[in-house]
Amino acid sequence: MQITPKEFQDRFSELMILDIRTPYEIEEFNLGGIQIPLDELLLNIEQIEHLKNQEIVIICFTGLQSRIAQKILEKKGFQHLMNLEGGLEAYLNL
Repeated sequence: MQITPKEFQDRFSELMILDIRTPYEIEEFNLGGIQIPLDELLLNIEQIEHLKNQEIVIICFTGLQSRIAQKILEKKGFQHLMNLEGGLEAYLNL
């Protein structure tokens, strides 16, 4: 499932965000939320286990890595995941 940059902007205050960018990337632009780099996601999945039944938007810069994270988490039983279409790049260009 995808969420458009405009919908993400409109619903920002109510969304749970999972940011899978590196700490360096997050330093440049931080939207808050839970921050777990993609390469550490499986090692730190316990940090988000309690959110399995909540709506979560996964973000990265282009939307490609967040799609990978979405598939990984779906296989682990997460049900309400959304990928930010076009990533932060699209969101910042609104």
